[in-house]
Amino acid sequence: MDKLVCEKIKKWQEYAYLDPRLKEELASLDEDKLNDAFYTDLEFGTGGLRGVLGVGTNRMNIYTIQKATYGFYLYLRERFENLNEQGMVISYDCRNYSYEFACRAASVLASNGVKVYLFSSLRPTPELSFAVRELKCAGGIMITASHNPPEYNGYKVYDEDGCQLIPCLADIVINKIEGIEDIFGIEVKDFEELKAAGKIVFIDKDVDDKYLEMVKTVPVQQVKKDNIKIVFTPLHGTASVHLADLLKESGYNVVTVKEQMIPDPYFSTLKSPNPEESSAFEYAIKLGVEENADILIATDPDADRMGIAAKNDLGEYVLLTGNQTGAILLNYLAKYKAHGPKVNVYNTIVTSNISKAICEKFGLKLVQTLTGFKFIGEQAKLIENTDEEFFFGYEESYGYVIKDFVRDKDSLQATLLLAEVASFYKEQGKTLVQVLNDIYEEFGFYQEGVLNIYLRGQEGSARIKRIMNHFQGLEINEIAGKKVVRVEDYDLGVAKENGNVEKLTLPKSLVVKYIFDDGGWFVLRPSGTEPKLKVYISIVCKTKAESLALVDTLKKEVSKIIDEVK
Repeated sequence: MDKLVCEKIKKWQEYAYLDPRLKEELASLDEDKLNDAFYTDLEFGTGGLRGVLGVGTNRMNIYTIQKATYGFYLYLRERFENLNEQGMVISYDCRNYSYEFACRAASVLASNGVKVYLFSSLRPTPELSFAVRELKCAGGIMITASHNPPEYNGYKVYDEDGCQLIPCLADIVINKIEGIEDIFGIEVKDFEELKAAGKIVFIDKDVDDKYLEMVKTVPVQQVKKDNIKIVFTPLHGTASVHLADLLKESGYNVVTVKEQMIPDPYFSTLKSPNPEESSAFEYAIKLGVEENADILIATDPDADRMGIAAKNDLGEYVLLTGNQTGAILLNYLAKYKAHGPKVNVYNTIVTSNISKAICEKFGLKLVQTLTGFKFIGEQAKLIENTDEEFFFGYEESYGYVIKDFVRDKDSLQATLLLAEVASFYKEQGKTLVQVLNDIYEEFGFYQEGVLNIYLRGQEGSARIKRIMNHFQGLEINEIAGKKVVRVEDYDLGVAKENGNVEKLTLPKSLVVKYIFDDGGWFVLRPSGTEPKLKVYISIVCKTKAESLALVDTLKKEVSKIIDEVK
């Protein structure tokens, strides 16, 4: 075992006040598990920290939380003269130790004089984003691991606009965190004493009411509402606080999956708390059949993402992808949402090209960003106080925002709009599956696919780097019968096309994109939140069968190249 790793382990073993649960775990670990827990420090990824719960510097625990929070505090202290008065907002989800981590983060900030606004019970991530702006705070913290398995937790940081930190700002926070030499030397006063002194203040109903009032402004037009039945599940997460009541108060007929309305850190009824996975809809489909529901809606544990299933012509439930739901919502908004002459739609470089076709038809400007909703939030900030208008933002991974009073993806906004769309089209005798097919008939049969290649631990991380390095140096002229005409390397910041090299304008990121002569593409990108490499595919063909076959072939051929990298 590396000498530095041994020194870190020894420091934790000798710390007299180590949390008893962590002390017991530390004593039980063998050499391999000790190495994995200490060989590195948890790093900021797509939105902050995310990792397995447990003892060690490479785990989520109260000490890694307090170190990250103190580093964030040092960053904020340099940016805001009135930081202590402006304060910070903290929220959390249903996971193990989420409340404990939220209290520890609050205590670190309050111990340094910063006023902390803390929700007294779990709340959705988009409400945290809203609260930062509503309370005019210097930033926010959300304790969540989103859709990760139960053994994970995480820590997202937000700027004063309620947007997750963009890389150039996150890098400053990372430098502050890395400069903290003693993880146990950070002053943390007693939570109850800080609360009694007014340094930590619980917030609930006032913020809830204001947030929900804004969400209720999302609907575009009057629809019948009572003509559809909706099955809803929060997958044991934070949407259980607001979303069913919001739909009912708005006039929709909603039936909830009662077993999954209960916050549960173990997600006991689920194989995965991820609305991208078909297994997450198992209970919803069963209830949907019993209730003859038109649509099924599932939100992830921190309620920023939404997945749906809708009936096809045979009355069977079909799960729609994030790209498909995004296309339905975008097409509806383009047709029926009032707007000015300069309107912007935002999505990412791994979102389906069907968005371009829809925007071109309706005269909407499409702005594409790197993967991560923080980049869409950044764009919303850039057009403030201009004649440009935020129209819609979405990404393939089931995240949508309709109005930018939230600077992150918002499943409550998305669900309320989706319900309206379903009701509107049912009056025309159409299901959402039929609406999607109409869109394909008009714009082409776009098909997307994702390969998730899990590579865990130290060796997994190293192999992901080797794979990305291999593709960065690989010249592919043709694959799956498709001619590659352009390669965009966002790590090097360049694009190569017809022997020419041009600079890319988007920020640096470890992403490689291969673009075909018909506009289709595939992309390789390491996940920022999980130990995996993601391969995204987007193509368009004349028929559905052709498009499905091509995606399958591309998956196999890209996988073959990856398998050759050892």
